[in-house]
Amino acid sequence: MPSTLVKICGLSTAETLTAAVRAGADYVGLVHFEKSPRHLSLTEAARLRQLVPPQVKVVVLVVNPSPATLAEALREVRPDVVQFHGQETPEALARFRSDTGVEAWRAMGVRDAESLAEAARFHRAADLLLFDAPASGLPGGNGTRFDWSLLGAYKSPTPWGLAGGLTPANVADAIRLTGAPLVDTSSGVESAPGVKDVDKIAAFCKAAQSA
Repeated sequence: MPSTLVKICGLSTAETLTAAVRAGADYVGLVHFEKSPRHLSLTEAARLRQLVPPQVKVVVLVVNPSPATLAEALREVRPDVVQFHGQETPEALARFRSDTGVEAWRAMGVRDAESLAEAARFHRAADLLLFDAPASGLPGGNGTRFDWSLLGAYKSPTPWGLAGGLTPANVADAIRLTGAPLVDTSSGVESAPGVKDVDKIAAFCKAAQSA
């Protein structure tokens, strides 16, 4: 069985991004959303992007971006993936993928089994569905989890990942319970909102990779 892929999201400094790469993260996330404590300007994101080696993929997180903002993010940051965290429709994601050739991930808040059924709308539109806790204040990065048992028997034609409340202490249990092919953490490896902890990043990656 292949090891679970790991994404560390909301990185904002060269030190913490490098720590994620060294710990074996498969994806590093850069947030472009002004209301988030992890927000980066596109100039800042582009600067960090230069530090990422080819084997690690760069994800830019956006929330209901304007076409101009999206175009600027692609031009300046050159992400491997754009993660949509707002009310973007399946049609908008399909059009984005067709027009740009860039991977599109869609974050989905999960309250109950009906939420998973709702995700079916995106099966041919998104490259990956990221199941997160329902939005509370911010679209993501709130450190809250949903009922992981909902994913215990989940089958999907679209790749998927698990987010929401994942920490070094619980990520292994989450993987064993859900079989998640990918896990994504942000606040779970922080010492304060928006402040990543290099030791927690290393511990999270180690726990996920050994689950």
